[in-house]
Amino acid sequence: MSTRIPLKPSTAGPQYAGWTPRTVAMEGLGNRVLAGQCVPVGDGVTLNADAYTPATPGRYPAVVSFSAYSSETHTAGIPTGSNEIGSPPVFTDRGYCPVVVERRGMGRSTGEQVMFFDPQDVDDHEAVIAWAAEQPWCNGEVVLFGTSYYGMTQPQVAARKPPALKAFFANEMCTDFVRHLQQFGSVPNSFFFTLWMGANFTEAAGRRRMSPDLRALVSHVTNGPLHSLLEKVVHRSVDTVFRRFMAATPTRFAREIYAHWLFDEKTRASSSIPEGSTGVLGDIEVPFAVVQNLGYFNFHQFGTYDLFENAGTPAGRKWMIVGPPEYDLPVYAWQGEALAFFDHVLRGIDNGYDEQPPVRYWVDGADAFGSAGAFPPPDGETVRLSLASAGADHVTHRLTEDTPPAGTNSWAAVPLGVPVLGGLDELANQVLTFELPVTQDVQLAGPVTARLAFSSNEIDSFVLARLSRVDARGAAHQLSLGAIRPVSRVEDTARSTAIEIAIDPGRREPLTPHEAVVLRFSLTPGPVLLRAGERLRLDLASRTDLVRKDPGEGYPQFDLPVPPYLARNTVHFGGESWIEVTSVPLDRAH
Repeated sequence: MSTRIPLKPSTAGPQYAGWTPRTVAMEGLGNRVLAGQCVPVGDGVTLNADAYTPATPGRYPAVVSFSAYSSETHTAGIPTGSNEIGSPPVFTDRGYCPVVVERRGMGRSTGEQVMFFDPQDVDDHEAVIAWAAEQPWCNGEVVLFGTSYYGMTQPQVAARKPPALKAFFANEMCTDFVRHLQQFGSVPNSFFFTLWMGANFTEAAGRRRMSPDLRALVSHVTNGPLHSLLEKVVHRSVDTVFRRFMAATPTRFAREIYAHWLFDEKTRASSSIPEGSTGVLGDIEVPFAVVQNLGYFNFHQFGTYDLFENAGTPAGRKWMIVGPPEYDLPVYAWQGEALAFFDHVLRGIDNGYDEQPPVRYWVDGADAFGSAGAFPPPDGETVRLSLASAGADHVTHRLTEDTPPAGTNSWAAVPLGVPVLGGLDELANQVLTFELPVTQDVQLAGPVTARLAFSSNEIDSFVLARLSRVDARGAAHQLSLGAIRPVSRVEDTARSTAIEIAIDPGRREPLTPHEAVVLRFSLTPGPVLLRAGERLRLDLASRTDLVRKDPGEGYPQFDLPVPPYLARNTVHFGGESWIEVTSVPLDRAH
């Protein structure tokens, strides 16, 4: 079925990482919709798919997006949490055919739902790729595109080497679903799951139906001149929207998964969610580009780097972009980059993509992209900054390249939601702050590692570390975030990467009160240009809401049910506690 109303396209958000293509392979081809396509995947199950093709007759590459959600509102431009497939008319106009498919048991697809990212999903994804390649509007070539869930499925199926799959473009994704999705710092990601499931997996969401013509009509409002106003309204009201989603009641299927994830599955061995693509990345051979959003700290935080480092795709056929922090729905960012990549890989167009460096990363403070041949940058130098006391707990302490004298400072750990007296922070501060005055310009890009000599007067707690750039006006710009649960501090060296120290959540060693242990953990990379007169700030705390920004400010960060106990946490000095950052040459910014 084709619509009578054309879809309104949108390319809101960043589209290119510091460059502009010289040319495009095709343009001006228009759009038509083939709604409600039935894709057979075996066992009598058919998946519902909407295919979008150029209005100009011909055979074109298919762009598959495999969805965990009902896709009824996807192309209407409505800011829902699952609208992360881009804008189909943008692709059809350039000679590509988006195919948005719903997983079995979801929306109009038949069959019974299985665990998210289950091997059955990968089987179905592979069948969809084969089906798309055989359609009369497809030239037999298939690529993948999408954000979050749509990005996380791509390496899983690419490792299977489907014959028709020629490339993929993933945005904001995870490779290890236990430590990157189900947990953060060995704590269940409960706030995110409550939001995610309440927004997408209710009975009402499953029953919702929206005709292709209505979607197209709505798109002329949401993607038209009112888009910027709608975007502002969403950002101002994002907390209210989140609370509404979190108050919803998902389906029993989703609630059962939620209960198991939160209460029963404390170790990797007991987890029902598949490990993800991290163990099969070496089987990937096709070209790909992957994008990481610097605004994500406790979700989608390390998968991009794992994929780029460990995929079997040859050098020169894989690209990584670390983009600026942003939060917006629908996700229309990076469509231009993806189309330029697909034009280069599939059509051999001399558009300049082969001249792009393997790695491009947004540099806070320079407001430009830097580049490197790998990540971490090969010419980066590790700089160790020790933590040093400046006196009472509540004052601002020091970061120094020298070895400081022995000593301690402490902060109070107060569980989220526990009421406290006004003015408590004057007596028991909940954040411990350290700063380094910047005396000459320096650029950082690469891994950020914390090593703390830590003790508590409880048997467990939670430690968050946040790096920020404090500009000459005193405004703080968030850079990196990392966390660790002290009872789960054993490193999983087999799963660690050049960017991430993986922690084994199944190995637990309770603290002995007041006895120091070593906590070693990774913060997300946060490339930054620090100028003379600015400061590098490190904050230590035990509660996520104290060291994060809101999604409306461009940072999709979600609270955690931490710390577990009221406690006083202590960090020990004397060269025992430090952070390590990576300094790179200053001429890296484009």
